[in-house]
Amino acid sequence: MGIHWFLLVALLLLGVQAFLFRLFGSRGLTYERRFSVPACYEGQEVELVERIANRSLRPLPWLRLEALLHASLRFQKQANLDIDAGAMFQNHKSFFSLMPFTQITRRHRILCTKRGCYRLNTASLTSGDLLGMYSRTLRLTLDAELLVYPKPADLQELQLPSHSWHGDISVRRWIVDDPFMRSGTREYQPGDPLNGIHWKATARSGRLQVHQRDYTADHRLMIYLNVEDHATMWREVNDEAMFEQGMSYAAGIAEYAIAQGIETGFATNAYAIDRPKDAVRVEPRNGPEQLELLLATMARTVVARRVPFDTLLEEEAELGLTNCDIIILSAYVSDKMEPPMQRLRYLGNAVEVWPLDSAASPASSSTDSKANHAASAEEESAS
Repeated sequence: MGIHWFLLVALLLLGVQAFLFRLFGSRGLTYERRFSVPACYEGQEVELVERIANRSLRPLPWLRLEALLHASLRFQKQANLDIDAGAMFQNHKSFFSLMPFTQITRRHRILCTKRGCYRLNTASLTSGDLLGMYSRTLRLTLDAELLVYPKPADLQELQLPSHSWHGDISVRRWIVDDPFMRSGTREYQPGDPLNGIHWKATARSGRLQVHQRDYTADHRLMIYLNVEDHATMWREVNDEAMFEQGMSYAAGIAEYAIAQGIETGFATNAYAIDRPKDAVRVEPRNGPEQLELLLATMARTVVARRVPFDTLLEEEAELGLTNCDIIILSAYVSDKMEPPMQRLRYLGNAVEVWPLDSAASPASSSTDSKANHAASAEEESAS
């Protein structure tokens, strides 16, 4: 008779606990998630901090946490973490048991393998009674964001033109010359303003000569990145590696220029994650806050075309951009790009084109780049 009473009481208790769980559900259960830092550079590690709390008298025999994250946020190995990784996203699961008024804090080490803006918007918590007779899923809305900046390229590896970045100049300045400082004459080149012609030197030499002007620190820098990998591209980008290479170059140039006290801006014909109808543009300014804004903008930029690159250049010319150094990072220069580039030069800007080529290996790209710039340096010396 005793065993029957024992079974009856046990069944009664199990029924009561299932009823209480169904009645109170996930009341008192809270979940928070945040990154240890708001932003980092590509290739760095950050921590994802999770805090799960049971703020009720009811124990939770089991609790399953599930969340979907981008695959570029690579979790390091740790206990009680099951990850199902795909090409784009990964689903990770964790199991817990929480006693009344208990809180658990977990720290996950994450390697940020790719530039981007990563948001953790949702997660689901599934809890149930002791025997799994009843379960309830709580879907949570989160607000955690991590910006992964592009890794700035080493400018020594870029081998940018020597007349732009190196050599003896009057001040820490490059590309754009000062109309009030003259250091000699040189032969006329297409795009030189007519008011810069040195008529006496022209008469002596028999060839058109212009004033050779010194460099100044009063102008600005604009970096333009072309998301198009070829001239006939429509909207879909086929060579994302090339665009990421351009982002790395842009970040390195911006970091260097702002460190030299140069007002620096950035624009691209791609769009930002929160503004799909507008091409990206940041006005040239100076200071640490400007560098942070530029890097954050680069992190939020989506690899997709918003407008053709020649249209972007035309819009810049329409804005009346003047007295500015312009560096164009592009895989190509098309016939449609030439007129707005010439117009920008006519407005008093200096335009440099830096070619992007992700198809070449790093070694061969570096070698080819050095050879090309050595050849261009020889041509400049000869002229």
